[in-house]
Amino acid sequence: MAASVLFKAFCRTYQGVFRVAVNFLDWTEPQLVKGAGSVKKLPQVVKANGHDRVLVVTDKGLMGLHLLDGLFEGLEKAGVKYFVYDGTQPNPTIDNIEEARKLYADNNCSAVIAFGGGSPMDCAKVAAARIAKPNKTVQQMRGTLKILKKLPTIYAVPTTAGTGSETTIAAVVSDPSTHEKYALQDPVLRPKYAVLDPELTIGLPPHITSTTGMDALTHAVEAYIGHSNTKGTALAAEKATKMIFENILKVYENGKDIDARENMLEASYLAGIAFTRAYVGYVHAIAHNLGGMYGTPHGLANAVVLPYVLEYFGETAYAPLAKLAVIAGLDTKGMNDEQKAKLFIESIKEFNKKMNIPDKLEILEKDIPTIAKRALKEGNPLYPVPKIMDLEECMAVIRRIAK
Repeated sequence: MAASVLFKAFCRTYQGVFRVAVNFLDWTEPQLVKGAGSVKKLPQVVKANGHDRVLVVTDKGLMGLHLLDGLFEGLEKAGVKYFVYDGTQPNPTIDNIEEARKLYADNNCSAVIAFGGGSPMDCAKVAAARIAKPNKTVQQMRGTLKILKKLPTIYAVPTTAGTGSETTIAAVVSDPSTHEKYALQDPVLRPKYAVLDPELTIGLPPHITSTTGMDALTHAVEAYIGHSNTKGTALAAEKATKMIFENILKVYENGKDIDARENMLEASYLAGIAFTRAYVGYVHAIAHNLGGMYGTPHGLANAVVLPYVLEYFGETAYAPLAKLAVIAGLDTKGMNDEQKAKLFIESIKEFNKKMNIPDKLEILEKDIPTIAKRALKEGNPLYPVPKIMDLEECMAVIRRIAK
């Protein structure tokens, strides 16, 4: 049975209230430091802002690759003491956040540098929230506008072109005790500075390049087809989509293409600008809960789930998807909106196929009701999706994704 008329009306009313309310929030974008080698400029920015003791949040993989060596050297030269938390897991846990918070407090730090992909970014953001609100647990800050207090300055240095976390108001946390993965959303989580240095992404293996790139595309598409776009978010999503279509296969096939790497970083940033204001949708809601249940990497989950959810939306998403098909440069001559939209969805499947991303995931039938309930708890009533999904519909979509 489709979602009831009354429930749909409630969701749309809730979303309408939010569309008005968000106009009163602070949407100041991060100050950008960008270009090849730009991470070397960050220490002077940190010093100029009066921070002489900082917490660096990253992971062991990046430490092992020595990607942070240039940053550390610059901080030392600038006279900035740094303390490293590198215990971040692929889906950061509450324990990770608490460990990072403790390291910050024990060393009297005054700012946080988040260095890495979405996981170190999310860990750093929520650790900063716990620092600002020491008497409020992570669970109590779950949801929207539950922090509302100035955080320590966050400097974000992405090493993947995917999450857009360097410009978003969201952070995602995993709770191993319940196998849940959920979001905190508040403008105070948005970093004050973002460093877009394509040199940091050169060493990414192809499978990380592909899945993070498709993550960025998911952000742009979900923001664009939703009902909460502004002129600015629509333009950002359009530009991000075009840049991803033009560059994702280039960086997958040749990871050392510095221009394509830079374009993907900018596209990821723009997609972040789009979805942090216009929201995501059911693709993310399902992907988050596949991550919580099975530890499925977020970009991989989004890449696999995206075409299935777009097909579920059907005619309710044809018009915006048709526009994206044209913007992406697809050959749409003589096509109507339905045909253009379906071509766009097929092009996503083709990207996945060319980049060895599977079209299905290992999902146990017994887990599907739980995954669906948790996904809809995240998605409804907040996400302004083209078509509101009920439990049976959500389970049906997940079954299509399952091997």
